[in-house]
Amino acid sequence: MAEFLLKRDEFAAGQGLPAAVAHSASASRQWVSEELTQSADLVAERGRAEGAAWLGRLWWRTACVVWAAVVLLLLGQALTAIGAGWTSARTAGLLAAVVVAGALTAASWFHRARGGALAPVIGEDNRLSTSRVVAGVWVLFLAYAVLVLVGRLAAASSHGERDALISGLELGRGAGVVTVLAVVCGIGVLVRRVVGVRVLGQRLQKVRADRPRAADVLTDDSGRGAFSDIQYVVISGVAVLFAAVRLARRPDQLPDLPWGLAVVVLVSAGTYLAGKYAEGGRPVILSVVRAREAGDLDGPIRTGDDVEIRGAGFVPPGAGGADRLSRMVVRVGAVNVRVPLVPVTGGFRNPTDAVLTVPVPVDVEPGRVEVQVVTAAGVETNAYAIEVTE
Repeated sequence: MAEFLLKRDEFAAGQGLPAAVAHSASASRQWVSEELTQSADLVAERGRAEGAAWLGRLWWRTACVVWAAVVLLLLGQALTAIGAGWTSARTAGLLAAVVVAGALTAASWFHRARGGALAPVIGEDNRLSTSRVVAGVWVLFLAYAVLVLVGRLAAASSHGERDALISGLELGRGAGVVTVLAVVCGIGVLVRRVVGVRVLGQRLQKVRADRPRAADVLTDDSGRGAFSDIQYVVISGVAVLFAAVRLARRPDQLPDLPWGLAVVVLVSAGTYLAGKYAEGGRPVILSVVRAREAGDLDGPIRTGDDVEIRGAGFVPPGAGGADRLSRMVVRVGAVNVRVPLVPVTGGFRNPTDAVLTVPVPVDVEPGRVEVQVVTAAGVETNAYAIEVTE
């Protein structure tokens, strides 16, 4: 990657051009674009290979984190038991943690090639899904809470204690937390459906990431912080923490999440779902004009001229890398034109999300032709008609 960035900046400064193309601006631009495209493809291929290898090692890391959490729970119970004494509830909590950790470790082993225990929360775009992560945390917490009650029930010696533990599973005591679980799990499924339908309908552009990252939970595909995702994770995390404290205080029943806090979580979930409906949009061409350099005369569009395509949504979120930018195509009539990469220090001047500059190929017949942009996500814009003269 460092070599590619160095090469891009050298080309942006006008260095490294062969003498055979240095005399022609269009020829040098095309040569630079081809060189950067080939280099970017090599970098992207290595990145995908490294991402696959990293994903294969992830199962071991997740297993270590899970068992480290069990050890921390043991230490916490041992410290809080000083003076108060060790109780059956502490034993049940520790055994439940061991069971959950063992199940996650087994799942990590069987899915070790796809991210281990994180495989169910990795989306089809190879990013961590916020909705699945939140739903997975609630599922694991409720499973742990039920296992704690199971452990206490198995150790109970009197009928009264067993009846009290069974009554702790009644819906009236856990209605809030059960409602939250149902909603977050439903949103986890619904968001997948919404995203899939919008992608197939070309109303949302998705590009695949090289590997999942923890920041995916709080950001959009381009790596910018997303308000809907952040508030959903924060509020859900606070609610899970509250429920965990309630479970620690009352280990004889499901955590009785107050309805006020449950409604806050539901509002947060609704905001997240509305954000998923609102994000994205189809790329659109607003205008096409003849690109004019300083000193050029004004005139109509002719074959061989550069045209500037103005619009929005040409670069999908997460497609700012050179390998993705080089996949963009402009269809001028029946001719597909690759969008040339024009480097500047620190990035690219062409293409951008709102403006593309491409030459009109000589194979285009004079007359009225339509222009369309095909983005790196494979989405086509609207057709915009222009007049090409001889």
